[in-house]
Amino acid sequence: MARPISNFNAASEVLLTKPKIFDLKWHRTLTIHRFMAKKTEESEEQQHEASKPVGISIQTNRRAVIGLGILTLSTHLSCQNTRAEDNGLWLTGPIPVPSVVNKIANEETGTRSFLKKGIYMANIGAKGSAYRLRQYAFDLMGLGDLLGQDAWNYIRKYLRLKSTVMYYDFDKVISAAPIDEKQPLTDLANKLFDSVEKLEDAVKMRNDPEIKSCYEDTTVLLQEVMTWMA
Repeated sequence: MARPISNFNAASEVLLTKPKIFDLKWHRTLTIHRFMAKKTEESEEQQHEASKPVGISIQTNRRAVIGLGILTLSTHLSCQNTRAEDNGLWLTGPIPVPSVVNKIANEETGTRSFLKKGIYMANIGAKGSAYRLRQYAFDLMGLGDLLGQDAWNYIRKYLRLKSTVMYYDFDKVISAAPIDEKQPLTDLANKLFDSVEKLEDAVKMRNDPEIKSCYEDTTVLLQEVMTWMA
């Protein structure tokens, strides 16, 4: 009876023993996975290293192109500024104070009360000044729509701005006019600006009857200006 028990134990040991062939396959599979993972990491590192010089090259080329463009633009602007310094349309320093050479100022004050300071008068020539006189005269004729609407501050600012430009434009037009037209234009300018000063004073006082009267007188003179500058 002892031999069967012994054989039974031997069979139990054989059944409980882990087959060595299974360990070998598992070890080979693990080794293959590690090898493939290592190859993948090396490949990604190579690709990353290979892409670095390209990015640096593109960035360098882009910076060079931008620098060249800025240099070219700066040179071009310098040349344009040099050419435009004497054409009267560019301001390279403080705003110059305009002056007049004809007798269109108020004889008592030596100036005009409506003149605004800090206005840059570009040199647009006598024809340009005549055209602007006609346009500004037309604009001032439209102030009648604002009378009596409690827009006194706006009316006064608009009147002063337009009249200031017309004052200096009139001086240029008179200087360029033929000799036989200088005096009639000077008289017209003085009548207009005397009327504008009265209108400005009436607006300051907010005197409706006086404003309407001065505006009607100024409108007649503005129409005459438009006829002269047509």
